[in-house]
Amino acid sequence: MKSTRDQTRRAFWLKQLHQWHWVSSALCLIGMLLFAATGITLNHAHQIEAAPTRSEQRAALPEALRPVLAAAAQAKPAELPAPLADWIAGTLSVSVRGRTVEWSADEAYVALPRPGGDAWLGIDLESGEAVHELTDRGWISYLNDLHKGRNTGTAWSWFIDIFAGACLVFTLTGLVLLQFHAAGRPATWPAVGLGLVLPALLAILFIH
Repeated sequence: MKSTRDQTRRAFWLKQLHQWHWVSSALCLIGMLLFAATGITLNHAHQIEAAPTRSEQRAALPEALRPVLAAAAQAKPAELPAPLADWIAGTLSVSVRGRTVEWSADEAYVALPRPGGDAWLGIDLESGEAVHELTDRGWISYLNDLHKGRNTGTAWSWFIDIFAGACLVFTLTGLVLLQFHAAGRPATWPAVGLGLVLPALLAILFIH
């Protein structure tokens, strides 16, 4: 028979585990729904039709900025100079700050990858014409790219790491809670074992 001290220790750890378990589950609930749903859409990506839409904007660089473009074409900086970036933001509503520019003999090209699509901006060095093209592959593609962390930026990368940490806390505290309650639930460890053995067998037998 368990002593009062053992019962008190058990009650303390059960309370702590339940606290961590429900807090972590609340933190990762919406993210887990998103990642579970996009796991299905990614697994059936070849069956989900997507009709990308493309849009294009064009604008002529003002004469006052032509010397800035010419000087940049000679110096080939890693980013477009601030006056050019400000003009692009104001005229085309496109942010190129912090983006790497590729210089060729006749063009300055900035790749603007984004979740759920793609985009780019080019400036003709001779004519000064700026062209921005945007491709949108739809909201399912957007959510799939969030799942993969594709072209989503630093903030989303941090979210994925924090979300993954919350999932680890949720699952590990759940595992320990299973240990606490397993004595009264004989099917506990067979069910846990099935969750381990089934994917392992599928991987061994059907993935080559």
